[in-house]
Amino acid sequence: MSHPQVALTSEAIAELAHPDDGTHEIALDLAYRRLAMVNVVFFGVPRAGDRGWVLIDTGVPGLGGLIESAAAERFGENARPAAIILTHGHFDHVGNLKSLAEKWEVPIYAHALEHPYLTGRASYPPPDTLVGGGIMPTFAPLFPGGPIDVSERLRELPATGELPCMPGWRWIHTPGHAPGHVSLWRERDHSLIVGDAFITTHMESAYSVITQKPEMHGPPTWLTPDWEAARASVVTLASLEPELVVTGHGRAMQGPQMLAALQVLAWDFQKLAVPPQGRYVLHPARAEDGSAYCAP
Repeated sequence: MSHPQVALTSEAIAELAHPDDGTHEIALDLAYRRLAMVNVVFFGVPRAGDRGWVLIDTGVPGLGGLIESAAAERFGENARPAAIILTHGHFDHVGNLKSLAEKWEVPIYAHALEHPYLTGRASYPPPDTLVGGGIMPTFAPLFPGGPIDVSERLRELPATGELPCMPGWRWIHTPGHAPGHVSLWRERDHSLIVGDAFITTHMESAYSVITQKPEMHGPPTWLTPDWEAARASVVTLASLEPELVVTGHGRAMQGPQMLAALQVLAWDFQKLAVPPQGRYVLHPARAEDGSAYCAP
């Protein structure tokens, strides 16, 4: 059984977030590209050149070439990033991480609680196929779930909250969907990159994933092992009152309608986001007791 969600009006869609799969510039120094079902984000002004930009997340496996071509078009031929920053380590966000980091000879930054998944030491908890609500949870066990090993280039995010190579931005710990999930925040213009802390499409529905109908949703249900932490993270992000949000799934959105929908989601998270059943609804998997880390 599905549960109600908060739909957004067309005014909430960022003006430059077109429905095709090209690169969408949503600020002078911020752009994203949808690769299959997930977004990768580019920070840096156009023609920034070699080491003049940052890549946030790396999409699903096999699409690294599209990231390279998009980067070359935006920043210049053979322009390598100064860093790769991960919101978290799920397969659809690290699918091209190892190959791109090695080719570009670039450091990778992630929260310390995500490092076991990025050094080959642990896997995420199994997907929750009991949540229902659409076809995607049924296929979740087919998605890659094992860890990757990028130990050689992996670094911890600075404890100060600063973001390497992204002046004016800071990272915020937003666990729930993953123990070390982070969101990226710029106070100056209230821009927010949230990974999967919340998303703007109905991820459980294959149709919605394809059409990208703009809606405000909690994190993908079948890969969220700690709902109380997920709720607290959405409350934290809503309290920032962002003006522009870029999510891991769905279109970038901006404006008062977006903010209103986010605040409703935070206020009524249990009803709007938490599935009525599921293995982690009553028994979360958490970093604190080690249950979020499974044998690889």
